[in-house]
Amino acid sequence: MVQKYSPEQVWKLIDKLPKELEDAFFSAEIAKHIREICKRNEVVDKISVIAEQIGYVLLGLLPIEEFKEYLEQELGKETAKRVSHEINRFIFFPVKQSLAELYKEPTEAGAAPAKPTETKPGPKTPSAPEKEDIYRETVE
Repeated sequence: MVQKYSPEQVWKLIDKLPKELEDAFFSAEIAKHIREICKRNEVVDKISVIAEQIGYVLLGLLPIEEFKEYLEQELGKETAKRVSHEINRFIFFPVKQSLAELYKEPTEAGAAPAKPTETKPGPKTPSAPEKEDIYRETVE
């Protein structure tokens, strides 16, 4: 079930948004993209709920992964995949950096740094058997 937020809750969040996300939230261009995406994918009857959920993503209330799950439930897997791809491309990608900052989890003071990722050695290539290097000079 989709969480609903009151207008008061939404306005409080809008006041705290970075400028780029606030502009995106109120953008007529984004509204046009949403309308065109829904029209192309024949889900015009879902414009309002899709727009609302996109707004929740821009406000930091709905992670993109959950947004994709919502679309699958609402539209079916194939249509959701197409719609999600277009929304990511035209709406979320231009504000990707701001969204990443908004969804970044605060770290606790004194928390240990993340472990470095290990790199695996590549596949071994067959090599010639090692022989004594007759050209090597001795070091004395």
